[in-house]
Amino acid sequence: MKAHLRSIYVPSNNLVTRIIEGETILIPLIEGMGNTEDDLFTLNCTGNSIWQQYDGKRRLMDILKELNKEYKAPKERIKKDLIGFTTVLIKRGILKERLKK
Repeated sequence: MKAHLRSIYVPSNNLVTRIIEGETILIPLIEGMGNTEDDLFTLNCTGNSIWQQYDGKRRLMDILKELNKEYKAPKERIKKDLIGFTTVLIKRGILKERLKK
C-alpha cells in the first residue's frame, strides 16, 4: 500500500516508542513487524520530526506543508521522501491509515 497525501496515518497499537540517547526507536510488539533483519526501527532527526506529526489528526499533505516550512530542500524532493518514508512504515505495519468516521 502506497501512502496518499489525503490520508491520515497513526502509529500501530502493536508498537512501543522509546527515546534513547536522543534517538527515537520503534519497537514492535508482535513478530514479523518492522524490518525482518532487525526488529528495531531507529529514526534519524528528520525521521523523528516526521514521526511526531503522525498524530491521527493531520493529513499527510498537512505534514508536507510543515516540512516545506522547516526544511530548505526542493518541495518535490520533500514530497517524494515523505511519501516514501510513510509507505515503508505502512508496509512494515508501523503506521496504519486512520479510518474515516
